[in-house]
Amino acid sequence: MTAAGVDARGLSPEELQQVRDQLAAGRKPRVQFTDSAGQIAGQIGQVVQLTDPAESDEWVVVKFGRDELPFSPGDLRIAPKGAAARKATPASAPPEPGPDPVLSGPEFLIDKPLPARPAAAAPAQRNGSAAPKEGNDVTAARKAARPAKSKPVPALTVTLAYGDGEWTVAAQQGAKALARPYVIRPAEALRMVQLVDVPGVQEAVQQILAAERAEAEQQAQRLRAELAEIEARLAELGEAKS
Repeated sequence: MTAAGVDARGLSPEELQQVRDQLAAGRKPRVQFTDSAGQIAGQIGQVVQLTDPAESDEWVVVKFGRDELPFSPGDLRIAPKGAAARKATPASAPPEPGPDPVLSGPEFLIDKPLPARPAAAAPAQRNGSAAPKEGNDVTAARKAARPAKSKPVPALTVTLAYGDGEWTVAAQQGAKALARPYVIRPAEALRMVQLVDVPGVQEAVQQILAAERAEAEQQAQRLRAELAEIEARLAELGEAKS
């Protein structure tokens, strides 16, 4: 257990498989944020999606209030039965002014413990009230300073391919197909490759175009020869008729 009172071990592989099965069945499993999630530790959310772990460490999408944000498995745990959302621990008051920063250099609250409490707090301890621990204050300040997580933008991939004598172009963003492969002319494919300005790729495309051009010329020669034979046959038939 951590200082904030929420188990920070995160979701195990078995629990992640359980979440995946529940999503496949149309349910939204409830999870609780651990201390590594920052100020929202102890709050309850619902898992709505599991993205690709290879693209980001934060691939468990959780609905919290009106937002749907990605978190890492270490930020979450299976919500206990009957667990209710609790308020985040407020950050403690800023420390009293220290030495002159020009002489001692910059001082960061999250990098060192808070200064000792003044002597005025002693009566509260004599009356039986427990003084707050400095370690808890530092932990709360670190959680408050943690920046909000943003959902990563899926990668965009545009593919130019050649096969079976045809050039095709396709586009995909993450797992969503924006444009299925469609056929383009060889001249358009060559212009796209020239924009990339990679000599090796341009040479490969030019070799493919040269091979297609040679094959087309050979086919044209065969067709001319066949046409000449047909015209000669027509001429012979015309003479026989007269």
